[in-house]
Amino acid sequence: MAKKIRLLIVDDSIIFRTMLSKEMGNFDEIEVIGTAGDAFEAKEKIICLKPDVVTLDVEMPKMNGIDFLGRILPEHPVPVVVVTSSPVSAFDAISAGAVEYIKKPTYAETAAFIAELGKKVIIASNARVRRISAASLKTAMPLESILSGVGSKEKIIAIGASTGGTEALASVLENLPKATPGIIVVQHMPAGFTKMYADRLNRICNMQAREAVDGDRVVPGLILIAAGEYHLRLLRDSRGYYISSKRGEKVTGHCPSVDVMFDSVADTAKANAIGAILTGMGADGAKGLLKMKNAGAFTIGQDKETCVVYGMPMVAYNIGAVKRQAPLQAISKIILDNLK
Repeated sequence: MAKKIRLLIVDDSIIFRTMLSKEMGNFDEIEVIGTAGDAFEAKEKIICLKPDVVTLDVEMPKMNGIDFLGRILPEHPVPVVVVTSSPVSAFDAISAGAVEYIKKPTYAETAAFIAELGKKVIIASNARVRRISAASLKTAMPLESILSGVGSKEKIIAIGASTGGTEALASVLENLPKATPGIIVVQHMPAGFTKMYADRLNRICNMQAREAVDGDRVVPGLILIAAGEYHLRLLRDSRGYYISSKRGEKVTGHCPSVDVMFDSVADTAKANAIGAILTGMGADGAKGLLKMKNAGAFTIGQDKETCVVYGMPMVAYNIGAVKRQAPLQAISKIILDNLK
């Protein structure tokens, strides 16, 4: 029999952690080895029980989950799935070293929440836990003048990511100059979280960033983040590129889907596109990236060593969709080099 994933549940609500303990124990792949009601109890049990994965509430007495991550992970790098109702807390937790997050449910959402949390615990058990400081990701960027005369209105950049992607995307996008051609992004994320994430990127990037709205024009200096539960597609008219943002059925298990976005970029922009697939579990985006490559686009895949989960980039690489595989810290420069 396969070894079960040893799970520690940390939550200040005895009712919630008891429910989680019971429901997570119903998964064949998971063994709940303990629970904790605060950060100090959690630290003791991490040291004593050595769990494979921890689920962690953010709002706790004595020490909140974000501060706890900053203290525990350098000494005990265990994969953590954060459970929170706040998008801001989720992104702060990822920045602090958590590998995944999930929105805390209402009563009516409990069954779907349990199913999704089980999936995320299984994904987290295979995740790479590492904290890369923003300073270590900085590379010498070419001057914005390299973007002049390259037909930047014709160029389009499409990036897809999932688990670990919020930090990976930020490290790529914050290094790009203000005059970079328009960028469209699919990051697997629930509805409500995508706007907060786009606002967060807007604060740290040279380019403007916002959540995509149906009909938005794709122009130099702008990053459009696909809205949760809406597929993003690239289209073109006499004025240039614009996007469609529509609800739809899940594709490759997701809405928004990276495959849906990449397929539309291959059809619309062809050789004028650059596609990049970053860290994430599963195969979403691999076939779409191959279609982009076959249409003449330049394609990039994040390498195994810098991925939190080497899933989506691995599948893309294995099917021949990736022209250039590279560490995360090199991807900004590779994008700019291929805009010349």
